[in-house]
Amino acid sequence: MCNACGFPTRPGHWTDAGADNAGDRLRLQMRRAQILNRLLSSYGFTARPPGHGPGFALSSFTGRTALLPDLESVWEDAARQIGAPIDPLAPRFTKTPSAP
Repeated sequence: MCNACGFPTRPGHWTDAGADNAGDRLRLQMRRAQILNRLLSSYGFTARPPGHGPGFALSSFTGRTALLPDLESVWEDAARQIGAPIDPLAPRFTKTPSAP
């Protein structure tokens, strides 16, 4: 159990593969937060590493912030808050911008 956040310790997430030290894990966590922000901003959410352990802090436009242990929990909480599922592989997120 993490003393800072209360989440049980979990084995590393598959997205941490190759991160051999804390600095590498932090860089990967920051990169995932950047990608999450790009995807979730149209729903009024922001995500950031909580700064004291694994997971993410998901904040809504209303100011509500939830500490979540992993990416799956971020998607579940965001969908619960808006009342509809969010598909991160939906065309609105995955289509490449057209060239001018």
